[in-house]
Amino acid sequence: MDVVVAGGHGQVGIRLLRLLADGGHRARGLIRNPDHADDLTAVGAEPVVCDMEALDDLSECCAGADAVVFAAGAGPGSGPERKRTVDYGAAVKLMEAGVSRYVMVSAIGAGRPDDWSEEMRPYYEAKAGADERLMESGLDYTIVRPGGLTDDPGTGRVRVGTNLDYGNIPRDDVAAVLLAVLETPGTVGKTFELVSGDTPVDEALRTL
Repeated sequence: MDVVVAGGHGQVGIRLLRLLADGGHRARGLIRNPDHADDLTAVGAEPVVCDMEALDDLSECCAGADAVVFAAGAGPGSGPERKRTVDYGAAVKLMEAGVSRYVMVSAIGAGRPDDWSEEMRPYYEAKAGADERLMESGLDYTIVRPGGLTDDPGTGRVRVGTNLDYGNIPRDDVAAVLLAVLETPGTVGKTFELVSGDTPVDEALRTL
């Protein structure tokens, strides 16, 4: 499988790229900063310099891909405007890049606007808006909504579902779930929340 990961130098993105490469897939990561290219090469991935905010058309960045994964984000230090241009705008541009299989890294609670605090509202509005556009796009989508991300070692055991209690999950396990989603056709058309749990990843996905 030829997979393009938007946000290839992000903490989840680079973990996913390593898993893809280790699994024999072609792993391409979109990066804005050329200085990050060596970090992708080191995990077996192909760096593709692609400024998703500046470009109107991302099709060349994804040419020939079997699937795309949107794992980019404006980051916690960004203001509302960048959350709109990256977490929403870049995600939508990727939907228009001509790749039919699309996996979205969203956020737990993105489908529950009553839970949003005023401070977090711009982030969740961008995430929820992108999810909604993807569901309406006609693409073969899967939307993964992880809880709070940690750098703890992955356990390979998770909990998936809708309206889960807020919880945390290691980035290692998020990447493992994204790989499993890409390799599991039955996840197409599914939207689910994801936190640490007791169920092995493949078994958890079979319950969706």
